[in-house]
Amino acid sequence: MEGVSEMKNIKNFDDSRTEITNENLQWYLNQPVEIQLELFKHFVDVSKILANQLFEDEVKSKAGEKYSREKPSEGKYSRWGSNPGSIRVGEEKVKVKVPRLYDNQEESTKGLENYKKLRQIPLPTEELLKKIIIGLSQHDYKQVVQMGAESFGLSQPTVSRAFIEESSRVLEEFEKRDLGVYDFVALVLDGKYLARENIVIALGITITGVKVPLGFIQTTSENSKAVKGLLKNLIGRKFRFLEGILTVIDGSKGLRKAVEEVFGEFNLTQRCQWHKREDVVSYLREEEKESFRGKLQRAYSEPDYEEARLRLLEIRDELKKINRSAANSLEEGLEETLTIHRLGLVEELGRSFTTTNLIENLNSRLASYLRKIKRWVNPEMKSRWIATALIEIECRMRRVNNYKKLHLLRTALKTELKLKQQKVA
Repeated sequence: MEGVSEMKNIKNFDDSRTEITNENLQWYLNQPVEIQLELFKHFVDVSKILANQLFEDEVKSKAGEKYSREKPSEGKYSRWGSNPGSIRVGEEKVKVKVPRLYDNQEESTKGLENYKKLRQIPLPTEELLKKIIIGLSQHDYKQVVQMGAESFGLSQPTVSRAFIEESSRVLEEFEKRDLGVYDFVALVLDGKYLARENIVIALGITITGVKVPLGFIQTTSENSKAVKGLLKNLIGRKFRFLEGILTVIDGSKGLRKAVEEVFGEFNLTQRCQWHKREDVVSYLREEEKESFRGKLQRAYSEPDYEEARLRLLEIRDELKKINRSAANSLEEGLEETLTIHRLGLVEELGRSFTTTNLIENLNSRLASYLRKIKRWVNPEMKSRWIATALIEIECRMRRVNNYKKLHLLRTALKTELKLKQQKVA
């Protein structure tokens, strides 16, 4: 870019003896918006995360933890949704969601003090602009990063240290939070590759349809031993499954084995129909794939279990005549792709629970948060960023589709697994 080339041509100065001139400041302000934002873009994501944490800290101190019955100030305040807002990062106006509080005594909504304070922070000083312009012109990135962020893999300045401390606290809270306050009816497990390492994430679904990221592990593959460690950690944090749990997974044998060994007779597994369909057609010639995708999709769209199963077996027999590998792939785990069918809940809950789309959406958002990170310094850094992103994503996730019907899933699980009704104390 022309502006970047011009920055390279600025003479080297001694930072201790030179003040930024009006000419250089005017040069910066006259640059295209893209160049101005380029200088500040690495502050944006970190600033948003820190701002959201400031908001949550204030809400927590006044209204307590989400879903907790223990409320500060004798229950004076309640959480009350959120409003759109904005903060300034450099000269960029950044959109944020600002939580609201409801004063139960005055019967009115209240704004957040921390939001007001953030709105009052002044624009960047000439000293900041001086450091950025001079540092970039000299390729002195250590000087630039004095106001930079960890995502560039450079030294740890004030902002970076603040984020490290805050994200370390978030990671610790994320890994230790009490899961006993939730009533889970389903668990979705899936792996995502990040910097050539597999991150297996567990997403819980409560009886009221709330999606809760529960934990994650860094592993080389979705092997059963590592996943069992993740699941046992959840149980150690009071994850409840004795009333029956539906686990939704792809075709991974490691995930399947871990779920069977940890949850045993209290579990039913739903294999992802999308993954099964794509596994089957992967064996076929290009001209055959679209036709069989359609056939498989129509079979899975049948709400009746017996009808859907019959159609799938007919497709299997048809595949045997052209590609036995594809036929064998369809037959393997076929019954588990029809678990929601067998429970008679396709029309009510099939959209959410016959595929791993619930966690695929989470993975997509996670990738958007982490895509700008150029270098992972160590595993601890990766864990901090993942935990912080998951907490941020959790606040933005909607309830599952048709969540008011989830009590039907609880009843169906108990019936299928032959579990007795839990006694209420």
